[in-house]
Amino acid sequence: MKSLYWRISLSFIAVLLIVGFSYVLITAYSTQRYFQETTQRLNADVAEYLIKEVNPFQDGEVNEEALGIIMHSMMAVNPGIEVYLLNPEGEILSYVVLDQLVKLKRVNMQPILNFIKTEGEEYVLGDDPRNPGDEAVFSATAVYENGSLLGFVYITLESEKFDTVASSLFGSYWIKLTFTSLVITLGVAMLIGLVLISWLTRHLRKIIVAVNEFKEGNFESRVPTTDSKSELTLLGDTFNQMADTLLENIEELKKVDRLRRELIANVSHDLRNPLAIINGYVETLQIKGEKLTKEEKTKYLKIITDSTDRLTKLVADLFDLSKLESGQMNVKLEKIKIQELLYDSCLKYELLAQTKNIEIETTICQNLPTVQADLYLMDRVIQNLLDNAVKYTPQKGKILIDACSSPKGVSVTIRNSGSGIPQADLEAIFDRYYKIDKDREGIEGSGLGLAIVKKILSIHGSEITIESDSESFTQFSFDLSVQD
Repeated sequence: MKSLYWRISLSFIAVLLIVGFSYVLITAYSTQRYFQETTQRLNADVAEYLIKEVNPFQDGEVNEEALGIIMHSMMAVNPGIEVYLLNPEGEILSYVVLDQLVKLKRVNMQPILNFIKTEGEEYVLGDDPRNPGDEAVFSATAVYENGSLLGFVYITLESEKFDTVASSLFGSYWIKLTFTSLVITLGVAMLIGLVLISWLTRHLRKIIVAVNEFKEGNFESRVPTTDSKSELTLLGDTFNQMADTLLENIEELKKVDRLRRELIANVSHDLRNPLAIINGYVETLQIKGEKLTKEEKTKYLKIITDSTDRLTKLVADLFDLSKLESGQMNVKLEKIKIQELLYDSCLKYELLAQTKNIEIETTICQNLPTVQADLYLMDRVIQNLLDNAVKYTPQKGKILIDACSSPKGVSVTIRNSGSGIPQADLEAIFDRYYKIDKDREGIEGSGLGLAIVKKILSIHGSEITIESDSESFTQFSFDLSVQD
């Protein structure tokens, strides 16, 4: 009974019952009115006929003998009528009824005057002298003598006996109508309605099944699609889209969680190495401090310093990447000349490149337009790319820096010679803490440089691309928008 189908069905049945009984009441009322109006129309001339046959007034007084004739003739022919003689003000002077129980002394004259005015063509009810507060159909006429109004003849057409018989018959009619027409009509309507409700809610049941399966862990559960444009079809499509989005988010969370675990493992490893080195050499200095030569002390202190610098850089990279991804990095866009930034970076890495006999060649176009960027962050991008290039360029290799105008603004390319990057690693190269040739001797780094580069360029509305033949070169490229 808690299902939507049964709630709709019970509501529909309740509405049908209310409408059915309302229909019976309206029909009964209309039938009764129809019968009363028909009776009044058929007997509209009864009062007029009465005064033509028997004059109920004589010399301005009530003619008792005439009333006796009315009692024996008209009451015998039609016991359903009651005759009242009224003065011009509506006061009852005399009457002809069966049981002599008349409770009113005066009747309202307005309905009588309306009846006489319309000659009985208008349906109107008047007071019932035997039942105060009730109304009855009637016939009436005015009685004149020598041009003077003596009073009125007021004939009710539904006596108390008539009402008793009519009520009995109406009760029987009500029972027959209720248990025949009403029951059959409502039964058929309910059957058709329940079938229609079941048919209309069939798609909703499919949605409920799909939602329950999804709740139970079947993330592939979907609502069957149809060509219908109904609200339930729209609801099903919306659920399917929501389920797809949730599934994508779950997969993304799984990926993020997997990367997080890898990051923690890798960072823990890289933190452990320099800390172990620092701890080892510090202990050596403490234990053998007096026995070590000056050269040995200098060597140990340099190793400690290098390890500290490596540790500091790793922590700084993690902190910067965290701020970039959370949107907490303060980005200050300004007009900068990218060629000057590239020349400064070349000078910074020239000495380091010379230690490996690496040649840095620049092909920077003149009169490049001013770009819109954050100076500190853009310097970080170029330094990370150059640092990466110097690390992976072999002895006597070459690094090429290129910058020229492009349809998007200014295009920057940094290319280095070397063994290149395996094709299988190209898609993952920008993931945080991802390294190529992790075990290659002499290659150190946090594995966060390219992830930081990608995030910074994304903040600037740019995208970095990578090309490599996996044998002889690796090339990074990105575009910067021009200042309007």
